[in-house]
Amino acid sequence: MVTAEPWRLVVEDGEVALPEALPDWDYQMDLHLRRTVRVDLDRTRRQCGMPAEAGLSISAVWTSTGSNLSGPAQQIRLDESGTPAMELDFRLNGADLGGLLLLDTALVLAERRDNARPASPRRAGSILWSDRAVLRLQGDAPQFPMAVIDFSRTSFPDGAAWHLQISGGLEHATMGALLLLVNEQNGVTATAFQNAGKPRPVDRIVLSAVYADAARVMMEHALAHEDFTEDTDFPDGSLGATLLSLCDRLFPGQSITDIRLRQRQSPALFASDLQAAVKIFEVS
Repeated sequence: MVTAEPWRLVVEDGEVALPEALPDWDYQMDLHLRRTVRVDLDRTRRQCGMPAEAGLSISAVWTSTGSNLSGPAQQIRLDESGTPAMELDFRLNGADLGGLLLLDTALVLAERRDNARPASPRRAGSILWSDRAVLRLQGDAPQFPMAVIDFSRTSFPDGAAWHLQISGGLEHATMGALLLLVNEQNGVTATAFQNAGKPRPVDRIVLSAVYADAARVMMEHALAHEDFTEDTDFPDGSLGATLLSLCDRLFPGQSITDIRLRQRQSPALFASDLQAAVKIFEVS
């Protein structure tokens, strides 16, 4: 009834099969996705007890667990007969993504059928076939949405290069709680993020410094909350869950109680521990 080729990721040099994960992805990286789907329309309508003129649609929908956002990616109306090949081809904004990207493809009834048989689909949007692909976008570095702004128009110091803003409680969605602000007047930092998809050696050094500082701010924010413990059951995609994952990556095998005690008794040494944990300036 439906033959769907695997998803493909469109890159600068062409196309590659969609991997299970993109460890180097960040929120500045949009995703261009493509796949070909063939539908035997005559057989589909016959098996579903629908007339030859029944309208169908192939629909692609995306969902991001990191941002708690979702939306329609593309929809193609199918009114003809035979076995047409449709190409789904769309681009997703990286600022809307994070965590796991779920790609759902479905063959659906395009419009309501008032005179349908009792056992055949009648409601618009009834799913006749579907599949799902999953792409993990979270890499090892702290990742968050960002904006490039002029710090002179804000309360931040004009000479600062960046600022990680954290708002809301630990149960709030990560994408809504974190925002990295980059000062557009600091050309070195702003350029580094513009080149994040294909960074130069100097860009890698700047990005390493930003990520190290962001990790420090995030960990200090987490440890300031007494309810930030290994036993706390934070919702998936929440700030608390993100901070727990970060803590586990940076300090594997250490209890949060010990980490919090070290941070409070010797904050300078804790800052050095974080530099070592994030491997600052270890760039290839």
